[in-house]
Formats: sequence, C-alpha cells, structure tokens
Amino acid sequence: MAKAKVNRRVSESAARATAQRRRRNLLWSGGIVILAVALIAVVAALGLPGLGAPDVIPGTSQANFDISLYQGEDELGSNELDFAQLQGQPIVLNFWAGLCPPCRAEMPDLQRFYDEYSGDVLLLGVDVGRFSGLGSRRDAQNLLDELGITYPAGSTNKRSIMRDYQVLSMPTTVFIDSKGGVFRRWSGALNRDTLGQITDQMLAQEAAAAQ
Repeated sequence: MAKAKVNRRVSESAARATAQRRRRNLLWSGGIVILAVALIAVVAALGLPGLGAPDVIPGTSQANFDISLYQGEDELGSNELDFAQLQGQPIVLNFWAGLCPPCRAEMPDLQRFYDEYSGDVLLLGVDVGRFSGLGSRRDAQNLLDELGITYPAGSTNKRSIMRDYQVLSMPTTVFIDSKGGVFRRWSGALNRDTLGQITDQMLAQEAAAAQ
C-alpha cells in the first residue's frame, strides 16, 4: 500500500512538471508570436528604410510609387511606370504576395471582378512580398501563372508603400476614386460580391457628384 502511494505521488509530480513545461512553452510561443506581429506592424508603419514624408501625387492624397509590371503592359501602356500616371480613374489597388495563403484564396474572385468591371475601374495588384516576408518576385509570378490571373500586376521598389498605404495585414485592398481620394480600405481577403458592392458604391458616389 505504501509503495502504491509513493508511485502515485511520483506520477502526480511528473504530471505537474509536464504541465508546467507545457505552460511555459505556450507562454514562450505566444510571446514570440506577439513580438513578431508587433514587429511587422512597426516595420509597416515606419516603412523602413525611408522615413521621410511620402511623395504625394499632386491634387490627391495618395503617395506615388514606381511599378514594374509582371503583366498588363498592353492595358497600362508600359512595363515601367509610376502610380501617378494611372490617376484620374477609379482604381482598386490590391496589395498581395506570392506566399500569402489569403492572397491566393482571393485571387480567383479578383479575376472574376476584373472580367466584369474592366473598363469601369482599374484593378491593379501590387506585390509586396519582399517587404512582408511572404515571398520573392519569382514566387509572385509563379502564383499568377499557376492561377491563370490576367489583370495588371507588378511590384515596386518603394518599401515605404507599406506605411504610405497602411498595409498592416495581407492582403489589403484600397479603393481609390477618380480624384485620388480613398473611398474604402479593406484589410484581409475579399470575395467577388464584396468587391462589386464597394466598387458600385464608389462609382455611384462619383456619378452623383458629377450631376
């Protein structure tokens, strides 16, 4: 009987020690995750390197940036251009990355949206994988090819774009009206219906303002 009690106490002590180790590991892992998220937010907010004020497009509230297209030259007129050259029309600006699972999930809906709204609004995908740790330019191009995406998409060398457009999660989509004002900013994946609803609201507002 005494031996059984001793064995039980030893087992209980071992179980408590295991539980304590698990709690410490969970706390440690949780701290790592929180620190990583905070670091991403700080880097995005600061737009490191390049802490100066953004190069704002005249007559708008939007920061200018260079674009090197992966595809869409026929539609936009050049492989290399500045975002300022696209102003004067409604734009749906989608920030994404080649190794971003939510970006992959929403791309077919973006393609359907593009097929339906081409001519009414410009859809432009901007790969920020290098700045978010979610893939290289090659990863981005491979994803476009794999999914059969045809809307204009490319990358930029301007790291501060993460700060300038408040890209704090992936993907992020910014709806910009013809005057360069932000109509809506959406963090996270979008589906075709939501894309259409927000765009219809933006176009309706522009039509009402023009009357």
